[in-house]
Amino acid sequence: MSKSALLSPDEAGVCSLQMPAQHVAHGIVSQAVLTSPGLRVTLFRFAAGQELSEHTTPARALVQVLAGECEFTFPDRVERLKAGDLLHMPPKLPHAVRALEDMTLLITQATPPGAN
Repeated sequence: MSKSALLSPDEAGVCSLQMPAQHVAHGIVSQAVLTSPGLRVTLFRFAAGQELSEHTTPARALVQVLAGECEFTFPDRVERLKAGDLLHMPPKLPHAVRALEDMTLLITQATPPGAN
């Protein structure tokens, strides 16, 4: 996937989130959809079994599962998500994610000014 964002923050635009999937045999691939101050939208593709270890972000996040299934692990619970689910995470919430099958996520992160 290209390193540049699919959409410009300076003009209206359209992009397909169902573009042909790159084969992600044993990894995770990401594509910036839109980046602007305080807002980042990223498309992630995970191969089955891939995971991101526990981490946090200063941003508020909305995670949309576009295809496949995954587990998000939080300090107090595990949430199993499937295509069509939307997850909200407040800033600085520790979490990890594991793909139960090949999956695609769209993550929208909003960071308030001055947040670290």
